[in-house]
Amino acid sequence: MSTNEYGSVHEFIKLKEAMFYEQLGNNMVKCGLCPHNCVIKENSVGVCKVRKNVNGKLYSLNYGEVSSIALDPIEKKPLFHFYPGGSIISVGTWGCNFRCLFCQNWEISQQRPSYVKKITPEDLVDIAKEYIHEGNIGIAYTYSEPIVWYEFVYETAKLAKAKNLKNVLVTNGYINDQPLEELIPFIDAMNIDLKAFNNEFYQKVCGGRYEDVLRAIEKVHNAGVHVEVTTLIVTGGNDNFDELEEEFRTLARISSDIPLHLSRYHPAYRYDEPPTRVEFLIEAYKLAKKYLNYVYLGNVWDERYESTYCPKCGSLVIIRRGYDVRIINLDEEGRCKVCNNQILKKS
Repeated sequence: MSTNEYGSVHEFIKLKEAMFYEQLGNNMVKCGLCPHNCVIKENSVGVCKVRKNVNGKLYSLNYGEVSSIALDPIEKKPLFHFYPGGSIISVGTWGCNFRCLFCQNWEISQQRPSYVKKITPEDLVDIAKEYIHEGNIGIAYTYSEPIVWYEFVYETAKLAKAKNLKNVLVTNGYINDQPLEELIPFIDAMNIDLKAFNNEFYQKVCGGRYEDVLRAIEKVHNAGVHVEVTTLIVTGGNDNFDELEEEFRTLARISSDIPLHLSRYHPAYRYDEPPTRVEFLIEAYKLAKKYLNYVYLGNVWDERYESTYCPKCGSLVIIRRGYDVRIINLDEEGRCKVCNNQILKKS
């Protein structure tokens, strides 16, 4: 999508006062958006680099700022059990409340790129509506971390919901309870990264805690939002079968029907270990299948591990070759045609 397709782009949008913060006195503020709970002095920013204290008030620096926009296959998010074969307008900003050393999108997550465009929530919803005739189902907030774009995402999602568009978050899940609870009514699906199952990795390599992410996954699932989980298996980082098995077991306690994507890592940013061995991923896949009904391998490009099988009768129901998707054994209600087992939930 070229830049002249952004719609009625405004040249300037004033700084937006942030939601979820408290004033501490002496022009200090405490941000309550994510579990970092940053205490920010005047003229400084939080961990995410996009929430700034200006004269004792907290403002969003990236409100309305778009670094990338495209019409993507829904499988690219990845979401395999939410409108399979569909497309979605995908949009991202800049900034992140993590600092993953292997980040594939570090150019926009760790700094403000020079090519951002200004856009309003109304503009973005209009763009999404224009692409309905090309199979667009809504808006995905992705590429960088949408949680630190909260004010813009919240306002846009409300408008989109009113226009019967679907809202999708692709996120690290590092968000406090109140902001998440206020956003959930407008979100239809999430893919949440669960980057590891130990805090040493989270704190050293990403800058967070896995328990907070796990809590978000459970809260989102219990609220009835469709949720899928991605774990990027990083060579020399989280490639530990004991920890992976504990992750699979824990996710299954929330629901064995949560789709899990185990993705292959490739060297990026500040992490230069070799790519994940495909053999390791296949063994992890087999282990995960002992606990979870729907497991997929990402960045491997092998239809055996991208396709969907009915967990009850074993029938192949969706064939995937990359982003080529064929639904072969599902009825209109998302049930297996062979045994009538519910595979996809209607939304």
